[in-house]
Amino acid sequence: MSANPQKILHIAGWSTCGFYKRASTVLASLSTLFPNKIKVVDHTFPSRAEYRAWLIDGGFRDKVIDARAHNHASSPFTWIATSASVGNLRGVAPESLLNPDPADIESFIGGCDDTLEWCRLFCSPSSSDNDGPDEVTMAADGHTTSHGYDYDLVVIGGGSGGLATSKEASALGAKVAVLDYVKPSPAGSVWGLGGTCVNVGCIPKKLMHNAALVNESMHHDTAAFGISAAEKTQHDWENMRQNVQNHIRGLNFKYRVNLRENEVNYINKLGKFIDPHTIEVVDKNGEKSTITSSRFLIAVGGRPTPLNCEGGDLAISSDDIFSLEKSPGKTLCVGASYISLECAGFLNGLGYDTTVAVRSILLRGFDRECADKIGDFMKESGVKFRMEVTPQKLEKLENGKINVTFSDGSQEEYDTVLCAIGRQADTESLGLENIPQIETNPKNKKIVCTHEQTGVPNIYAIGDVMEGCPELTPVAIQAGLSLANRLFAGSKEAMNYKKIATTVFTPIEYGTIGYSEEDAIEKFGDENIDVYHKEFIPLEWSISEGRWAQKGFTKVIVNKSEGNEVLGIHYVGPNAGEVMQGYGVAMKKGITFKDLEDTVGIHPTCSEEIVTLKVTKSSGADAAAGGC
Repeated sequence: MSANPQKILHIAGWSTCGFYKRASTVLASLSTLFPNKIKVVDHTFPSRAEYRAWLIDGGFRDKVIDARAHNHASSPFTWIATSASVGNLRGVAPESLLNPDPADIESFIGGCDDTLEWCRLFCSPSSSDNDGPDEVTMAADGHTTSHGYDYDLVVIGGGSGGLATSKEASALGAKVAVLDYVKPSPAGSVWGLGGTCVNVGCIPKKLMHNAALVNESMHHDTAAFGISAAEKTQHDWENMRQNVQNHIRGLNFKYRVNLRENEVNYINKLGKFIDPHTIEVVDKNGEKSTITSSRFLIAVGGRPTPLNCEGGDLAISSDDIFSLEKSPGKTLCVGASYISLECAGFLNGLGYDTTVAVRSILLRGFDRECADKIGDFMKESGVKFRMEVTPQKLEKLENGKINVTFSDGSQEEYDTVLCAIGRQADTESLGLENIPQIETNPKNKKIVCTHEQTGVPNIYAIGDVMEGCPELTPVAIQAGLSLANRLFAGSKEAMNYKKIATTVFTPIEYGTIGYSEEDAIEKFGDENIDVYHKEFIPLEWSISEGRWAQKGFTKVIVNKSEGNEVLGIHYVGPNAGEVMQGYGVAMKKGITFKDLEDTVGIHPTCSEEIVTLKVTKSSGADAAAGGC
């Protein structure tokens, strides 16, 4: 175990309460086993009435900062303190306990179940030590229950992370407001409450990706499975767009209802910092007012980086593609990011002439072998690639098309140019210049934080706006929940940004968690790395003649010097998100390759290809999969 300071746990209850006796006995056992780690101060009351008189009528629970404690009426009542000055009550409650110094109460644990869960986490193994969850010490932000501001917390940004944080904080007893105002994209697109993911990201992207899969299946698979279908399908962009937008509007309404039900004040205004505790807000009519708060959370996310060339304003972005009134027609996707490739994939899958302009490599930052396989699959599917070029000039023609001049001197006309070359944090209009202690990265405008806390202690940030944070919706949500519990429930658990699974929804999907092969070799050394790999044909593709050239792929990267610890899992094939989610849990637990080998697969599935890997790259053997 690590050399963490001794934890002083206080537990109070009445002597005949079974829950109190159970929790107290477990804590006593831990203090015996780990005397340098845990000290237990036991406060035993002779009766339920005397316990409740101390806890409730005496006001002890109200002295705890954690709002959960204010409604706690059962036995036991467990907390962590900075001292053990108060001994066993034996029915006589000393004045120091009836009127505790709030500074002595470090954090509230809860009742019996919460205490046992704390004990379980304390004894659980982790990658660094066995002291339970990683703990974080936040800089004091000056928050008190009598602060005098309008709110305990104002969340700036109504995306997934901001909404999750606001509801959790409100549930913990905080007075919370969410500030959300969508600035139109350069092309004029606007949307409702919910942020990028819901309106112009994950949700519409996945639905349109699915539309492309349906269309491709009709083309490739119907005949092989004995289903009669028209020889040629015609895609109705307007109908799909309307159905997708209707679904999104339903989610927008649901989020507003959820905020109201959770007693979070929704404010549809644009905010700008005046000082660390004050923001100026402006509504759609230009009316200005101010709001004050003890704490602020910046969760404004990011916006697409514009195309920086002559005529670049003619290009649209991912903020616009999902709500286009008319079919995009022949489209140029600029960039090799996952957003660009996902959009190019579903446009091509729906039957639109699609080209991708690539400055250097596909999917920078992802495993190179998997990225190349995705590129090969997309080319085989009909997507055109212009490699090592960038647009130099966009010009609107009389026929309504856009003529693009590339860096190699070539030209081509397109109906739509979609720019997806990256994203920048949406911090430019936040008034951060009025709070110079908040540091931002000049390249992407993201805010530099330590455990989601900025250089101004009462101002926090989560999600895509935070420097070093993976730009993934579930990450922002989890970080927000963790932060809310640290701010309003006395938690000290840090958000863990390691080993996070994700999926790229290209025509052949790509699920990944952990190290890429290149990064594993760089960190651990080529001599310590082994790669188990396999190519396979998904069963659902096996009888469709049009898919015989298409193959799935998986590989697992292990550290030979550490008992074949699994460093990374990669999967290219159908339903990658569904396949990878369970392996994400396993990776969090620190699995070895033997754990995979010992797992009985579900047959016949693509996921079982991961637990039946046998061939290593170093062996030089054929990685093609056989039959059952």
